[in-house]
Amino acid sequence: MAMGRGRRRSAEYGEFWPGYVDVLSTLLLVVTFLMSVFMIAQFFATQESAGKDTVLQRLNRQLSELTSLLSLEKGKAKESEDQVAELQAMLATLKSDNEKLSGLAALGDESTKSATARIGALSSELDAQKSVSTEALAKVDLLNQQLAQLRRQIAALNDALEASEKKGAESDKTIKDLGQRLNAALARQVQELQRYRSDFFGRLRDLLKDRKDIRVVGDRFVFESEVLFGSGEASLTPEGLAALDPIATAIADLGRQIPKEIDWVVQINGHTDIRPIASAQFPSNWELSTARASSVVKHMIARGVPPERLVAAGYGEYQPIESGTDEASLQKNRRIELKLTSR
Repeated sequence: MAMGRGRRRSAEYGEFWPGYVDVLSTLLLVVTFLMSVFMIAQFFATQESAGKDTVLQRLNRQLSELTSLLSLEKGKAKESEDQVAELQAMLATLKSDNEKLSGLAALGDESTKSATARIGALSSELDAQKSVSTEALAKVDLLNQQLAQLRRQIAALNDALEASEKKGAESDKTIKDLGQRLNAALARQVQELQRYRSDFFGRLRDLLKDRKDIRVVGDRFVFESEVLFGSGEASLTPEGLAALDPIATAIADLGRQIPKEIDWVVQINGHTDIRPIASAQFPSNWELSTARASSVVKHMIARGVPPERLVAAGYGEYQPIESGTDEASLQKNRRIELKLTSR
């Protein structure tokens, strides 16, 4: 029975074993293949891992470079953003200006005619200014010509002035010489006149030596007014005429002896005392003293003295020779003075 079961099993196993062996063989082959593949893959994986380290290092370097580039790009991006912001602000400004210009354009249509008229007026004014400028240039040219002529005249005047100064220097020298000669001549004339005055004084002294009422004071002959005039009068009394006749004759004779180049005169001065006179004829002592001097001059002219050699002057009471107020002093201050002098 046992053998029978063995044979049955064998028979059963005989049916399944070959398939089972084939499966195992196949499985073994697969495993072997897989192991081979795994070994090969492991080998390649090892090789690949070594290559990956190199690649990784390269990639790290590239990553570092990319990081740097990224930083630069970020900076550029920030700058671009700033530029964009500026451009946006400019765009906003341009939009605002555009709106304003649009508004002005609307107004511009209304003011075009006015602007055209203004341009025309300005053009006319410019033409006028051009015309004025042309005239001004012509005037400037004329003024330049006149200035050149004036400069020539000034140069001629300077030459004439230099010549005149040279001639003036010569004239000054001549005048100086003439002055010296004139002074010398005048000195001679004064000396000669002094000599004739001495002769005149000597002759009058001889004529008047018996008259106590006629005095010599310095270079003058002094007649008391009572000798020639009545009180408050300017007409010569007969006694006065008689006293003046020999003096007039002596002056006329002297005039014929004095050379013509000596310019001499007899000065006749009238004086009063301090007592005022207020008559209708003589409102003050000025008139009385002047009238008395004129009466003496007229009488001498009548006696042959040339009128050009006579001078009359009145001094009133303002040149007394006595300071007292007594009658004797007042009498001396009432006087007529004769003086031979040069003109």
